[in-house]
Amino acid sequence: MKNLMTRRHLFGLIAVGSGMALAACNSASGPAATSDKNGAAPAPGAETSSPKRMLVYRDPECGCCEAWADIARKAGYDVTVENRADMAAVKTRYGVPGQLASCHTAVIGGYAIEGHVPMRHVARLLHDKPRDIRGIAVPGMPRGSPGMEMPDGSADAFEVMAFGSDGKVSEFRA
Repeated sequence: MKNLMTRRHLFGLIAVGSGMALAACNSASGPAATSDKNGAAPAPGAETSSPKRMLVYRDPECGCCEAWADIARKAGYDVTVENRADMAAVKTRYGVPGQLASCHTAVIGGYAIEGHVPMRHVARLLHDKPRDIRGIAVPGMPRGSPGMEMPDGSADAFEVMAFGSDGKVSEFRA
């Protein structure tokens, strides 16, 4: 398999890596969290109490994130998209390992869904409810993954990875 790195992938990885480094520098005060109008931060998972309710955090400059959210809507999920300039802080809050980072982070059923994960994998995660998994991810932005479809039909091979609170990463099959 030929590993092609486009400028878009390179800039995305640089941006995510830089943001993760900055978030780590600010971690002394604890994970970043959104707050309600009274200033109270919700507990992780509180914003996704319904098994079909999904919150997608995305950088306001990223269009493929909205495409992925539309795919989730078509699959029957009740999707809310929240634009966030501090995506590294979001990833830190939900325990997404740096090597699995992508452009958007979704939260549903107490799990983090990082990047362009196919809906069949999301459905399996929510059905099986594994206790040792904190989330699943498709690292980077592979061409041909959900939301990253190419007009010419080109696609990169990709795997869906599971990650736990203990830092363990493994392949996740649907």
